[in-house]
Amino acid sequence: MIDLNTIICGCNDLSVRDIAECIKENNFTTLDELLENDVCPMGDKCESCKDEGYNNDGLNIPYVLSIVAKKLI
Repeated sequence: MIDLNTIICGCNDLSVRDIAECIKENNFTTLDELLENDVCPMGDKCESCKDEGYNNDGLNIPYVLSIVAKKLI
């Protein structure tokens, strides 16, 4: 399993845990809802967190959304 402290959105300093909590608290179900939210902005600066990942490791916002939807975290 992924380390929940792994930074996913470096520009906003958001970890897997931070993004997952935002998704759960606000009941986001789509990537568009998540990226357009004003509660916990993410993916709005360098945007690498939406594609290849902040660390070029493939860990990105869509991945976190997916594992939350599958109730893995």
